[in-house]
Amino acid sequence: MRTKVIVPTYNGGQVWKVSAQALARAWAATPQVSGVLVVDSSSHDDTVAVASAGGFTVQVIDSRDFDHAGTRNRACATVMSEADIVVFLTQDAILASDASLRKLIHAFADPGVAVAYGRQLPHTDANPLAAHARSFNYREHSYVSGKESKQTMGLKTVFTSNSFAAYRVSVFQELGGFPEKNILSEDMYFAAKAVLAGHKVAYVADAAVLHSHNYTPVEEFRRYFDIGVFHHDEAWIAQAFGGAGGEGKRFVFSELRYLLKRAPAWIPRACLHNGLKILGYKLGKNYTRLPMALRRWFSMHKKYWQ
Repeated sequence: MRTKVIVPTYNGGQVWKVSAQALARAWAATPQVSGVLVVDSSSHDDTVAVASAGGFTVQVIDSRDFDHAGTRNRACATVMSEADIVVFLTQDAILASDASLRKLIHAFADPGVAVAYGRQLPHTDANPLAAHARSFNYREHSYVSGKESKQTMGLKTVFTSNSFAAYRVSVFQELGGFPEKNILSEDMYFAAKAVLAGHKVAYVADAAVLHSHNYTPVEEFRRYFDIGVFHHDEAWIAQAFGGAGGEGKRFVFSELRYLLKRAPAWIPRACLHNGLKILGYKLGKNYTRLPMALRRWFSMHKKYWQ
């Protein structure tokens, strides 16, 4: 299957250099991949030079025009005629092996699969909270979910991540791609539409990247505020697949067990993070009751409110 890789970038720094090198190696080892398109939001560092050195095609846009969903839609539109599969990768996701692209693409051997995403492993500098989050959300075993999975998996049925995910172009076109304006989680939005249309989502555990974030408590609050905004605006997803409450409780208990074994000194910090996540999410779910100034202040993606 003809495949293109798309990477949005902006001031990628050192991690992009490592990511680009890993991507170039994986591209060379994956005959199905015919090219890599880097969409750069007018970086001020050497991000574009690094991309060019890797042999990637570079498209530079104004940073004011970047939007998580819209930019990916437009990039996808430029390669659709040359690809059956489009892979999205973020600049800070480092392919864990040269086979990661090939293994992700192989998921589409199942004609029912519309979306496939890979496993995310923590970066070497990940703190215990970030490391646990990756081990909880990205397990060792692959699976394929569909409409029938919602009874047992709930919202996890349509979980995916554009940090390392692939889409069948024909279905992407059929369903209209990502929503042109949303605060985040355009990947879950599309996966939900695909599953409701009768397609499937594949999690490919042996297609892995290194990708994690050491969020501060305030960053966690802001991120979960935005997640709450998303679920308020796209309430149909929870109505169709159920909420994330049960998964949230499992996460908290899993994190506690993880920290008791490995880093007990981090337990107070984890409690702070989880409390702020809950607060942020609840405020986000009720953002329409908040004045615009507070929405912007609480949000991680402030540009959304312009």
